[in-house]
Amino acid sequence: MIINLPTNLERQVTHRYNANSFKLHKLPVPRPGQVLGLVGTNGIGKSTALKILAGKLKPNLGKFNDPPDWQDILKYFRGNELQNYFTKILEDNLKAIIKPQYVDQIPRAVNGIVEALINNKSEKNNKDDMIDVLDLKDVLGRQVKELSGGELQRFAIAVVCIQKADIYMFDEPSSYLDVKQRLNAAKAIRSLLTPDCYVIVVEHDLSVLDYLSDFICVLYGVPSVYGVVTMPFSIREGINIFLDGKVPTENLRFREESLTFKLAETAEDEKEVEKHRRYRYPDMKKTLGKVNISLFK
Repeated sequence: MIINLPTNLERQVTHRYNANSFKLHKLPVPRPGQVLGLVGTNGIGKSTALKILAGKLKPNLGKFNDPPDWQDILKYFRGNELQNYFTKILEDNLKAIIKPQYVDQIPRAVNGIVEALINNKSEKNNKDDMIDVLDLKDVLGRQVKELSGGELQRFAIAVVCIQKADIYMFDEPSSYLDVKQRLNAAKAIRSLLTPDCYVIVVEHDLSVLDYLSDFICVLYGVPSVYGVVTMPFSIREGINIFLDGKVPTENLRFREESLTFKLAETAEDEKEVEKHRRYRYPDMKKTLGKVNISLFK
């Protein structure tokens, strides 16, 4: 396939895996004491950005044949908040923990009883609180391989939350969870905030992202080809930009159509529903012991 690449961003390549392979432009800028939310389609560079910000992947600035050293990387980010961030990672040895995206792969890497594994990882005094908030009491005595997708997700979030770290990263923490569990997971994640720690969350559920984040970076581009990180936006502005498919600060449209949600609340909508009706139920009565129920159309 021949895909047009943005030529105006050639000098802002953060990382490229190889020739004719995925490349990431720019990086999100985390802030201490706040939750940074990342939103974008799959294959657009969110996980790559997390690995770089965690210090697990050294950015090559697009020079995959001759990767630069950290001195050149810090020089590249000079005058940017990321310069201070990477300097802290290198000099202060900041500890970063990532909650993996694919929790269904956890049983392949981890074996044992849930409670024993949680006790082994516990470094803070919040173990009991996390077990309670994430509703893990009923699975403490079970093997990890016996857990369902939602239970694995809550177990993975708990394991991250009970460890001491400077950078907490959560890659899609709401998958496999119902609405109540998603809100509880968001509460658990926000409870980690301190004035000095960083929290970064990749999330597709916009309602959870709204509830969880303090500011948002949107990622756009072509999946598996290239991704671009926008500047930080407020929660409302960032979500609206993602839905609208246009970045006003760059005067750039990354999606042909806006995503809109139609709500049926008016009398006209009721008439529309009536027009498409195919069957009408008769009046019904039901008696259950001493209780009589009548249903009228």
